[in-house]
Amino acid sequence: MDEVRKLKDRGYDETVLKHTKYCFLKNPENLTEKQQTKLDDVLEYDLKSVRAYLLKESFQLFWNYDSPYWAEWYLDKWCNRAMRSRLEPIKKFVKTLRTHQPLIMNWFKAKKVYSSGVVEGLNRKVNLVTRKAFGFRSYEVLKIALFHTMGCLPEPESIHRFCG
Repeated sequence: MDEVRKLKDRGYDETVLKHTKYCFLKNPENLTEKQQTKLDDVLEYDLKSVRAYLLKESFQLFWNYDSPYWAEWYLDKWCNRAMRSRLEPIKKFVKTLRTHQPLIMNWFKAKKVYSSGVVEGLNRKVNLVTRKAFGFRSYEVLKIALFHTMGCLPEPESIHRFCG
């Protein structure tokens, strides 16, 4: 809203920012020709949304690094530049990045082989088994249920001693 007002005060057509949301959100290679033209027009203005878009695009270069050392170097430089941007949402993102930086760098140290998708899937399975095990009276029973589910072990025919 402020950016539209800023354009209007400068004497520009305020419709410049209309229909630009997906131009900013999409990867450049996925833009339609019309969206690319719209994006090229908007990038000429000195607006907060343009600065945020340029920071977003420069952050994508971080994932291209192979060396953990150079990736961390780039991340530090990018974070410093982003903190000087005076864009509060970007600054909040940088604080989150800095909090999780050691974990992010583990991905580079693992040579980009492992993704967090595997861990997320494992966590989901554990949560599901824990939910199913609601009412079990001991941690040992839950542990056995997890071993059976995670290890694809067969379940015993009788669960209780008295079910002969």
